[in-house]
Amino acid sequence: MKKTTQFLLMAVVLLCSTVMMAQSTISGTVLEAGSNVPLPGANVIEKGTSNGVTTDFDGNFSFKTLSSSGEIVISYIGYNSKTISFSGDTTLDNIQLESSQFGLEEIQIIASVAVDRKTPVAVSTVKAADIELKLGTQEFPEILKSTPGVYATKAGGGYGDGRINLRGFDSENVAVMINGIPVNDMENGRVFWSNWAGLGDVTSTMQVQRGLGASKLAVPSIGGTINIITKTTDVEEGGNILATVANDGYLKYGLTYSTGLMDNGFAATVSAAKTTGDGYVDGTEFTGVSYFVNISKEINENHKLAFSAFGSKQRHGQRQNRQLIETYRNSERGRKFNADWGYKNGQVTYQEDNFYNKPQISLNHYWTLSEKTSINSSAYVSFGSGGGGGTRGVNKFTFNADGSSDYRTGLFGPLDFDKISDENEALGANGSETILRASRNDHNWYGLLSTLKTDLSDDLVLLAGLDYRSYTGIHFQEVTDLLGGQYFLDDNDENNPNNAAQVGDMINYNNDGKVGWLGFFGQLEYDVNENFNTFVALAVSNTSYQRIDYFNYLDSDPLQETDKYNFLGYSIKGGANYRIDGNHNVFANLGYFEKAADFDSVFLNFSNDNINADAENQKITSYELGYGFRGEKLTANVNLYRTTWNDRTETASFQQPDGTRAAANILGVNAIHQGIELDFVYRATDKLSVTGMASLGDWRWDSDVLGVDIFDEEQNLLDTVDIYISDLHVADAAQTTFALGANYKLAPETRFIIDYNYYADIYADYDPSDRGTEGAPDAWKMPDYGLFDIALSHGFKFGSFDATLTGRMNNVFDTEYISDAQDGSGSTADTALVYFGYGRTFSIGAKLNF
Repeated sequence: MKKTTQFLLMAVVLLCSTVMMAQSTISGTVLEAGSNVPLPGANVIEKGTSNGVTTDFDGNFSFKTLSSSGEIVISYIGYNSKTISFSGDTTLDNIQLESSQFGLEEIQIIASVAVDRKTPVAVSTVKAADIELKLGTQEFPEILKSTPGVYATKAGGGYGDGRINLRGFDSENVAVMINGIPVNDMENGRVFWSNWAGLGDVTSTMQVQRGLGASKLAVPSIGGTINIITKTTDVEEGGNILATVANDGYLKYGLTYSTGLMDNGFAATVSAAKTTGDGYVDGTEFTGVSYFVNISKEINENHKLAFSAFGSKQRHGQRQNRQLIETYRNSERGRKFNADWGYKNGQVTYQEDNFYNKPQISLNHYWTLSEKTSINSSAYVSFGSGGGGGTRGVNKFTFNADGSSDYRTGLFGPLDFDKISDENEALGANGSETILRASRNDHNWYGLLSTLKTDLSDDLVLLAGLDYRSYTGIHFQEVTDLLGGQYFLDDNDENNPNNAAQVGDMINYNNDGKVGWLGFFGQLEYDVNENFNTFVALAVSNTSYQRIDYFNYLDSDPLQETDKYNFLGYSIKGGANYRIDGNHNVFANLGYFEKAADFDSVFLNFSNDNINADAENQKITSYELGYGFRGEKLTANVNLYRTTWNDRTETASFQQPDGTRAAANILGVNAIHQGIELDFVYRATDKLSVTGMASLGDWRWDSDVLGVDIFDEEQNLLDTVDIYISDLHVADAAQTTFALGANYKLAPETRFIIDYNYYADIYADYDPSDRGTEGAPDAWKMPDYGLFDIALSHGFKFGSFDATLTGRMNNVFDTEYISDAQDGSGSTADTALVYFGYGRTFSIGAKLNF
C-alpha cells in the first residue's frame, strides 16, 4: 500500500511537471502598421483553443499558452488578422497589423488624425463597430452624445435634422471634415446632416478633436473638429447585406460588396442603402437613398490612386416651427405634435419639408517619393441640389391659442390644403393668394487639398501643403404648388416686375454667393525622444466674397455684380505632450487665429449697395492643459480649457419709419468658454468595461457693448444702440453633462451595453443683439434631464454567413424632456418656444457578412 501511494504521488508530480513544462509565456505589443499607434482591445488567442487575452491600452499583452509550441492568432476589427508561431517562452515585441482598408493610412495623413498619448489635443475616437452597435435610428451626430463637451439633439425631429454643439459652439464654429475635406457651408459655416444621412454605413472612424484640434488647415474650429474617416476599400473580398426595422414604420436595407485587392493592384467597394419611414414626429415622413463607391489602383510601389463618391439623396417632412409648452400639452399628439403639415386630396402635404442631394466626389493620389517623403493629395467636387419647402403669400397656417383655425381639421389639427386650394381656385384670373414654395440652396464646390510629409531627421517631421476651394452658392425661391390657383403674382424681380409665376418659376429672390479660399499650412513635429513630442503649426488663408443679385438690380445695373472683397485669416498653434512613464502623460496646447467674417456680415441686408467692406475678423485665443492615465485596467483623461472669442460676427437689421432698412455691424460681442472635462474607461474584467465622462462648462458673454452705430443704406449714421450681455450665459447647449455606460460580453460574440446621459444648465437660445435693456435677464434655463439607452448584439453562424443581430432601445424609460428652446419675452417657461425630444424608440437590425 505504501509503494502504491508513493507511486501515485510520483505520477501526480510528473503529470504536473509535464503540464507546467508544456505551458509557455507569450508576450508582445500590437501596433497599427505605418503609424505605430497601439491597438488596445486586440484579441490574442492560442489557435485551436479559447485561451487568450486582449491587449491593454498600450497594445501590450502577456499570457500562458496551453502547449509549449503552436500558433497564436491576433485579430482586431478593421485590421487583417495575423498568425504567428511560437515555441517556448516568446517575446514578440512589436506586431504590426495592417488595416483592412486599402489607402486608409494615407487618408489619415490628409485628415490630420490625432494619435493617443502623442498628439497634444483633447480627443475622443469612435470606431465603426461602436457606430454600428449604437447608432440605430438616431441622428448621426448623436453617436457622439457621450463625448465630453458635446450636446447633440434631433432638433425638430425630421430625418437628418439633428444638430451638434461642441464646448458651447454650434456647427458654424465647429469644423466638420470628411476624409480631411471641410464640409461646412462656405458662406455661413453651417452643417446640414441630412446631406450626409448615410454616413453611419460607411464610416471607419469618427474622431472629435476638442479645442484647437490637430487639423493643419485654417478651418473655423473654434469649438473643435469632427473628423470623419470613411471606408476606403477592403483588402479582402467580401461584403454584407443588412436590414433594420424600427418604430414608426422605419425600414432600412442595404448591400456592400468589395472585390478585395487583386493581383493587378485594383480594388473596389460599393455600398448602397435605402431608408424609409413615417417619422416619430407627425408629418415627418422620409425617404433616403445613400450610396458609396471607392475604386483604388496601386500603380506601383510609389503611386496609388483612389476614386470615391458618396452621398445621400433624401426628402423628408419637417417640424420647423417650435411651439409653446402649453400647445404640446393641449394637443392630442403631445410631444409628437407638428403644425407644419396637412392633407391635400387625401395625400400628406407639407408646409415645411427638405429635399437635397449632395454627392461628394474625390480623386486621391498617394505618392511615395522616398522612404522619408510622401505627398498625399485630394482633388474634389461637390454639386449640391435642393432646398427647403415653405409658403408665400397670405399666411393661413397659424392657429389660435385654443388650437382653432379656419384652415385646420379640428383643434391643433393638420392643415386643410383643400380649403386653401378652393379659395385660390375661386380667385380665378386674380391668381393664388397663398402658395407653396421652395427656397433653393444649390451649389458648385471645387477643391484641392495636398499635404507633403517628410522626415527631416529621425526626430523632426515636416508637414506642409495647400488648401484651395472655389464655391458658388445659387440661391432662389421657386413655386412648387399653386394650390389650385392659375398663377402667383410676384413683383420682386426688377427685370420682370409683373411676374405671373407658374410652378418652377423663380420668385422673391435670385442671387449667387461666390466664395474663394486659398490657404497654406505648415507644421513641424519634433520627437525629442519616445516620451516627449511637440509641434508648432502655422496657417494662412485668404477668403474672398462676391455677390451677384439678379432680382434687386437690372441686368444693366453695374451694382448687379459686386467686386470681390478679400479677408486674410491666419492661425498659429503649438503644443507638447510628455509621457512621464508608462502610465502617466501630460500635455498643453496654445493657439491664436483670426477667422474671416461671415458672408452676410459683408453684404448687409442681403443687398449689393450696403456693403461692409471692412468687416472685422473674428479673433480666437485658446489654450488647454491635459492629463492622461493608462493602466492595466483604467484609462482616464482630464482636460482644462479656456477659449476667448472676440468680435464674434453679429449684425442687426432695422426697419425705418419710411420703410427702408438700416443695419448695424456689431463689434465687441465677446464670449469666454471655459471648463473641465473628464472621461474614463475601466476594464473591470475581460468581459465587462465601464465608461464615463463629466463635462463642466462655464460659457458666458464677456461684457456689454455700448454705442453701436446704425447706418442706413447710404451709410449715413442714424443712431446708436446698446447691448447688455455682460455675464449672461451663452445659450443653446448643455453646459453640464455626465455619462455612464457599461459594456458586458455575455459570450464571445454577444455584447450588451447600457448608457446613461445627463444634461443640465441648458439655456434657451437667444440673439445677443436683442438684449437692449440694461439689466436684461438671463435666458430661460431649461429643465435638466437624463436618458437611458440599451443595445444587445449577437453574432452567430447562419449557413455560410457570419450573421449579427442587433437590438436597440433609446430613452428606455420614456422620459419626457425639452431638448431645444428659443427664449421668449420675460425669459420664462410660459413664453419659450420649444422642441420636445423623442420618447421611447427601438430598432432591430440584421447583417449577413460574406
